[in-house]
Amino acid sequence: MVVDLAVSELERVHALIAGRFTRSEPRARSREYLLGLTAGLERKNGWTLAERAGEVSPDGMQRLLRRADWDVDGVRDDLRDYVVEHLGDRDGVLIVDESGFLKKGRRSAGVQRQYSGTAGRVENCQIGVFLAYASDRGHALIDRELYLPESWTSDRDRCRAAGVPDDVGFATKPRQAMAMLGRAFDARVPFAWVTADEAYGQVGYLRDWLEDRDAAYVLVTRRNDTVVTAEAGQATAEELFAGLSAQAWRRLSVGAGAHGPREYDWARLPIRTDWKPGRGHWLLARRSISRPDDVAFYLCYGPRRSTLLDLAWIAGARWRVEECFQQAKNEAGLDHYQVRSFRAWYAHITLSMLAHAWLAVSRCLAAKGEPVTAMRA
Repeated sequence: MVVDLAVSELERVHALIAGRFTRSEPRARSREYLLGLTAGLERKNGWTLAERAGEVSPDGMQRLLRRADWDVDGVRDDLRDYVVEHLGDRDGVLIVDESGFLKKGRRSAGVQRQYSGTAGRVENCQIGVFLAYASDRGHALIDRELYLPESWTSDRDRCRAAGVPDDVGFATKPRQAMAMLGRAFDARVPFAWVTADEAYGQVGYLRDWLEDRDAAYVLVTRRNDTVVTAEAGQATAEELFAGLSAQAWRRLSVGAGAHGPREYDWARLPIRTDWKPGRGHWLLARRSISRPDDVAFYLCYGPRRSTLLDLAWIAGARWRVEECFQQAKNEAGLDHYQVRSFRAWYAHITLSMLAHAWLAVSRCLAAKGEPVTAMRA
């Protein structure tokens, strides 16, 4: 997708991160890297980015990712603040999801044969866990963690060969999600809800952690997950909704999809008996109109005044992280990297996320009618 980008906006973005670099060479090269990621190249790797920047070899670009002295996590924080400045809204949604990156061999940090939702099967791949931010103004990725399976963290020699620091141990994906959410909370990112798929929604300690921080959530859960209600006692999600009358379901649109409005039938039931003042717990169900047996379930916690439409809308907001992945991969080279080391993965992914955020903000500025000029090659 070709998008007109403001030259002044790129300079502003680069100025935001300039202080994270100790030397002028990597600072200047980071700008060329961002430009290359958004230049429409068929492949965006060290060779192609270097050629576009007029360099005779990929050594400089590889050095930027692997060894150059700059604060990668500091740039991550600058990226988050940039997204909040332009897209932030008190009704924003924080979305946790993961994406797979297919890789050959066994030396790339975190790589192994594991299930990739991106591929829809078990593949030799790396898994990145991401946090996205979405509001009515736009959406972008704001944090990331590389998942290291136990087969990696239990083999410190293998970790050292891939540049994994000795103090980095095993963390489940939900724990990584909690770390990213915690950073967003500490930075006072404005949001109203958190949402995630089943891999996170079925994890009790993640839900408890969110409730302890009074963070409202709509999280996908399994159909056979057991919940407690005041009327039925313990029952599975599927059992609770099996006997609902047709009048209990409402047909709602939760936004525009690729093929028109995303309409489903929705229903909810109150669950649990330990409601805090002003807060509530619900089990939400989403049923396909064309395939009534296709039902998804969500565990919800939030303001007691929340309506069925509120919960359905947040559940539907989760698709925005998929759009973030698609845009970041297609337009900002998120999955085009050719690096093996732990640090280089974070460096590339962070710069790619920044490039994608720049695109998202440029769309926001264009939508508001602010002047936009074409980016110079």
